[in-house]
Amino acid sequence: MNAVTPLHQDAPATGTRLRALQDWVDEVAALTRPDAIHWCDGSQSEYAALLAGMQADGTLLPLNPSTHPGCWLHRSDPDDVARVEHLTFVCTRERDDAGPNNHWLAPAEAHAKIDALFEGCMRGRTMYVVPYCMGPVDSPFARCGVEITDSPYVAANMRIMTRMGAAALARIEREGLQAGGAGADPTFVKGLHSLGELDPGRRFIMHFPEELSIKSYGSGYGGNALLGKKCHALRIASWQARQEGWLAEHMLIVGVENPRGETHYIAAAFPSACGKTNLAMLIPPEGYREAGWKVWTVGDDIAWMHPGEDGRLWAINPEAGFFGVAPGTSAKSNPNALATIARDTIFTNVAVTDDNQPWWEGLDDRVPALDWRGRRYDPANGPAAHPNARFTVSAKQCPSYSPRAEDPRGVPISAIVFGGRRATLVPLVFEARDWTHGVLVGAAMASETTAAAAGQVGVVRRDPMAMKPFCGYHFGDYFAHWLSFDRSGARLPRVFHVNWFRKDADGKFLWPGFGENLRVLEWIIGRVEGRAGAIETPIGRVPNVRDLDFSGACVSAAAMEALFAVDSDGWQREYEEIGGFFDSLGDRVPPELRMR
Repeated sequence: MNAVTPLHQDAPATGTRLRALQDWVDEVAALTRPDAIHWCDGSQSEYAALLAGMQADGTLLPLNPSTHPGCWLHRSDPDDVARVEHLTFVCTRERDDAGPNNHWLAPAEAHAKIDALFEGCMRGRTMYVVPYCMGPVDSPFARCGVEITDSPYVAANMRIMTRMGAAALARIEREGLQAGGAGADPTFVKGLHSLGELDPGRRFIMHFPEELSIKSYGSGYGGNALLGKKCHALRIASWQARQEGWLAEHMLIVGVENPRGETHYIAAAFPSACGKTNLAMLIPPEGYREAGWKVWTVGDDIAWMHPGEDGRLWAINPEAGFFGVAPGTSAKSNPNALATIARDTIFTNVAVTDDNQPWWEGLDDRVPALDWRGRRYDPANGPAAHPNARFTVSAKQCPSYSPRAEDPRGVPISAIVFGGRRATLVPLVFEARDWTHGVLVGAAMASETTAAAAGQVGVVRRDPMAMKPFCGYHFGDYFAHWLSFDRSGARLPRVFHVNWFRKDADGKFLWPGFGENLRVLEWIIGRVEGRAGAIETPIGRVPNVRDLDFSGACVSAAAMEALFAVDSDGWQREYEEIGGFFDSLGDRVPPELRMR
């Protein structure tokens, strides 16, 4: 058996008193044969040692300390830059439980296939044991996990993205011992990850929801390797949520405070790279700021929502950091994000300027010196930064970070918003008629694909609730679970759909977006409060142009008319396509959705 070796001299070697965890770590070590084992404690000294080790081996490159103190650049293998949905599996005993929305393997076959890859894969490497908590450590809604990885980059990023270390381990041990005496039965999610050879032909991301476990091999990309994120917080958690009566969703959480000091919290689902972070960190237009409007960031990617005793849905952000898309982030699109990532940030696959500052398309007019692969920049080679280049940073650095973000009770949700990237057909905003119609609106959502996933960009595909890559079970059962919240005593959020991306005949965006999106949120809040008007249409309630405040917005009368137009013939075709999509999911789709 390999020795447990501290990462740095002052760190104590450790293990755990929880038998289920210790036995699993021993089993993994016997399979993967690491040269050393390090139990992560989450300390600043440990983080500094991880960074120093990666700097020494070239995994991390320091950026300009004058302009970006504490910032680093990581360059991925060129074949490892996005999620790999075609290699991502949900492994349930019954194939129908995973559903046609997931790739499926029988658990025994999946374990055998991936364990053969793990055999001896950590020789010459350190195995990091990373205990983490998704959500505030003292929240009853938080859930814990342990990731075992041979990547110091993953360990460092997990410290940023989760509550990682000693406090998480203490909760895992406490819950495990309470549940099983000596802790024989695991109550935490087990995640095993190895970089392997970074060979696309030897790459799998496998989920075993019935076992609360994840195995990922052959990728260092965040969505495939930071197992607390999409793998745990969505795929496994969505399965847990259905069993336990809550929702694990691909949603930002934003608080909008009006001039009277009242704050409404909105949960919004958009596919990756469709503006979640920009909306979560929105800065109100000048007139709104002067009037006293404020926006508070609770989370930019994932929401866990639980029914409260008052009948409302209450949400926590299970993450502690942002894993945001860099390209397109600018002083115009998201000044709060720029301020957040000005220090103590890990950048992945961005370009650099001649004075070693991070750079990406859309940031400014400078010409970079080196592209994301480290080559001298040449436009003939494509974009300087990879289109899915990322930043990892603590959420607490955000200027609009909400004081409620660490509230163990969460925040009450007034409205749920669905949205996608649609150049045509879908209005700027409309409201569902009731909860069942709202579930249909979310279930039928479609969006143009982006660079966040491997494959062709710009293809319109159905992405229910922005969960197509992330739902850990059959979509039909998932829709039924959503419908089940409409029960006696429930005070459910109103449901809306937005589309910031509608274009005119010349291919130009009709809506300016960014901070101007607050005008739409104001109407949504007005609808929640019963103050704002709307027009009944076949697709739901659409604002009359006079229902939104356009003062100071650069939107022409023609654009306003187009933004709220409802094309009956086009929607008839859309409904036929939705029906075909539901047909593809089989007979588990709730009949209530087909009747709407």
